[in-house]
Parts: sequence; C-alpha cells; structure tokens
Amino acid sequence: MVKVWQTAEIVEAYDGHKLKVRTIKSRAEKVINRSSDEELPPLQNPDILLGINDLTSLSFLHEPAILYNLYSGFIQSHAIYTYCGSALVAINPYKDLDIYGTDSMKKYRGQTMGSLEPHIFAVAEQAFNKMEIENNNQSIIVSGESGAGKTVSAKYAMRYLAFRSKSKTETENEKKVLASNPIMEAIGNAKTTINDNSSRFGKYIELHFNDRNHITGVSMQTYLLEKSRVVHQASHERNYHIFYQLYSSRNMFPQLKLGE
Repeated sequence: MVKVWQTAEIVEAYDGHKLKVRTIKSRAEKVINRSSDEELPPLQNPDILLGINDLTSLSFLHEPAILYNLYSGFIQSHAIYTYCGSALVAINPYKDLDIYGTDSMKKYRGQTMGSLEPHIFAVAEQAFNKMEIENNNQSIIVSGESGAGKTVSAKYAMRYLAFRSKSKTETENEKKVLASNPIMEAIGNAKTTINDNSSRFGKYIELHFNDRNHITGVSMQTYLLEKSRVVHQASHERNYHIFYQLYSSRNMFPQLKLGE
C-alpha cells in the first residue's frame, strides 16, 4: 500500500520561516521552508474523531485527513461507506459483503440519513421519502473513477427502491433491469488497465412511480460511448466484450442466423 501522507510532529521552529518535523513511524527529520502561515503542514485530527462516519464532523478537513479517515474506517471497522454531508463516499472492497439483504433493507426503511451507519440504502431511502412527501422527482447521482463500484451501487439503490415501492410488479421490473445489464455490459464494457469490466459509457436510468408510489416502469438511456475503442485500444487493454463473445461462439452462428 502506497501512503501519500505521513504523520509527523513539529520539533523545532526557527528563523520564522523554517520548521523541523519528525515522522512518527520512522523518526526521520526534515526541515520545511514556508513563506506564510498558509504553508503550514495540515494538522491532524484528535484521535476521538478517528474513523468518524461523517467527514464534515472532522475538526480539520483536508486531503490527508479525508484519506486517513477513510483508511481507518475501512481497515479497523471494515466500513466501506462514509458520509460527507449529504453525499455518500463508497470504497470498493472487491469482495461480496453481507450487507445488502432483505434484513438490511428493512433496517433502513423509514430512517433518516445519519440515524444509522452510512449505507447506499440510506441514500435511496431519503430519495424515496422525499418523493413520497414532497411529490417531486428525485435524483441519485453515482460518480467515481473506473472500478470504483458505480454500477453495483446503482444496482443496490434500484433494488432498495423496488423494495420500498411495495408494488406487485416490483420484482418483475427489477428482474428486467438486472437482466438487461449483461447485454449493456457486453456492448459497452471493456477491459482496461485498472478494471476488467469497465463501463465505457454513461447510463441514465429512470424509475417511474404512480401516485401510490408503486413502480410502473423503468427506462434507460445511454450516452458518451467510447467509440474510438472499436478501432484502437491502449496497451494491455481490450475492445468491447461483445467482439470476443461473438468470436468464442462462432460455431453457433448458423443457429443464431448470424451468417457463416
């Protein structure tokens, strides 16, 4: 694991513009030159705030504090979710976690954000609750780097909204949306240097609710497909999955009426 920041203590200040600091772990010393108070090293938060579940509650909010808080929560408590005000920060654990079942969905039903530990279900619950009370459209924006877990997060948000809608057709609608994922991924996903199943397009999904807050339908739009990948891929990357799938299934072409 690469650490971009290290904890240190100030051991001496002199000349008004120089600080001698010593790292806590290696005890190495270094002199830092500064021209103003703005160039002081970022201050560490008190231990009592270590691993707190809302970044806005930190005494000092800066890059090293955010990274260290996320790291501490993930390593010590295996927590992949952290709030940052009304936003939810998710860490991809690269393994399945038993926190998305029916019992978990029931736990967040009717709860406000912040009353329970951070979770994608809490965000989905807030959206559903506001739609129900205010009768206004709601949006959940899922963004992040390639491999961050955006597709999976969106899937769990939709699953929770289907659970909350109480509709007789909720299971069928959810199945249709989830069943479409392999098709969309075959055409729009490819292997990159950091993700074997990277989405190379944007996706806009609408869940349609009636006046009783039951899901009546789902629509999906795609955009920003990386068309250049069809003719050129970077080193150690691949074209879209569909081309390799077609090649590996070429003996089935006659049955699928795809030509010889």
